[in-house]
Amino acid sequence: MPPNAAAITSPPQVQALVSYLEHEAQPMIVLDPAYNILAANTAYRRQFGTADRPFLGQKCYRVSHHYDLPCDQAGEHCPMKRAFELKGLDRVLHIHHTPRGPEHVDVELRPILDADHQVVAYVERLTTVKQASARASQAGLVGRSPAFNTALEAVQRVARSRLPVLLLGESGTGKELFASAVHEASDRHDGPFVVVDCSGLPETLFESELFGHEKGAFTGAQHRKPGLVETASGGTLFLDEIGDVPLAMQVKLLRLIESGTFRRVGATETQQADFRLVAATHKPLQQMVAEGRFRQDLYYRIAAFPIFLPPLRERAGDIPLLVDSFLQRGGKTAQRIVIQPAAMARLQAHDWPGNIRELRNVLERARLFADDGIVRPEDLPEWLNAPLQARPAPAATAATAAAAPDLDEQIRHLAAEGRLSRRDMAARLGLSERTLYRRLKALDLG
Repeated sequence: MPPNAAAITSPPQVQALVSYLEHEAQPMIVLDPAYNILAANTAYRRQFGTADRPFLGQKCYRVSHHYDLPCDQAGEHCPMKRAFELKGLDRVLHIHHTPRGPEHVDVELRPILDADHQVVAYVERLTTVKQASARASQAGLVGRSPAFNTALEAVQRVARSRLPVLLLGESGTGKELFASAVHEASDRHDGPFVVVDCSGLPETLFESELFGHEKGAFTGAQHRKPGLVETASGGTLFLDEIGDVPLAMQVKLLRLIESGTFRRVGATETQQADFRLVAATHKPLQQMVAEGRFRQDLYYRIAAFPIFLPPLRERAGDIPLLVDSFLQRGGKTAQRIVIQPAAMARLQAHDWPGNIRELRNVLERARLFADDGIVRPEDLPEWLNAPLQARPAPAATAATAAAAPDLDEQIRHLAAEGRLSRRDMAARLGLSERTLYRRLKALDLG
């Protein structure tokens, strides 16, 4: 038995479990039904414990969240409550306080049952999410708002599967970063991550770029060239703005996905494809299907696991974190830039129709005016400097309004299947449970 468990009084099966957990590489703890931490394996002590951070005998919610109450009473999802109700495993993405600061942690909680099917303890496995930061960061995804965490949790759930992923949301919401996060969290993370900008490829070049070509296949083809599908072998192929793929190419793309094979332009032999597909668009694909502008069979192939990425106005609490991150990203030799509270207030009051891309551009501009390293309100564009006042909720953009039928149809489909809990359905759709509840009510499905 590990040293941490020496003085713990618990049922024999729990003591045996504690000894077993020492052989696990992932951080794991044992909890009693009253939220007390009974024991922790070496991996947990190394990653989450320090000499001045006692945890044995402490309540898990105090150690991980600094709460005085269990998570569900503090407004969060409590995996212990859910695992008790299910008498089975529950999983949730939380932000935990760690020796390194706040971090996203994938929590998996499993109840231990006695012969009478009563819960005697819980085993909690904790996996730090490396694909996103809950603190200001110089690279990658950054955020900690509920809307951001919901989308990130969906990424963690689907990443290790082989399902195609479809990222939906307005322009500028970070689709490529989320696609990269799917890749990095998958079993293919050591392979290439290949981006195909479908909106930037003319129809005449699309097939050649995607599948490659043989020497002499067309005028100017002076040598054999591998395509992006071939380049992505063993990794992830990210089709950005898939809604812009020409109809003629959609047939060939469907064949690639269904058969896992392709032919270079001008070739006769068939090549085997080996990639994980992630696609993204800001366009309303289901509306395009109804209008005959996007193939229905292709849509259902790529939309096995849709994730809706929230616009910046729905994660306004992340703006200070994003601002700090962008101001850090000036390179090692760049002057450290800070922002005055009044300037931050202007940024938080804006609706950001261009989302994170627009915020980044505003900060890049402001950096050029911050000669002394301080961003002031006058360093921001004039249209951000209107007197601060309460603003009505922004009207839905054209992209949001057009995407609503897609979301409603997905909700109807999942509700009709009846296989998922409301929480799992929300995670599948990339929504908060509260937002899903409102949509279900609006569709008379609640």
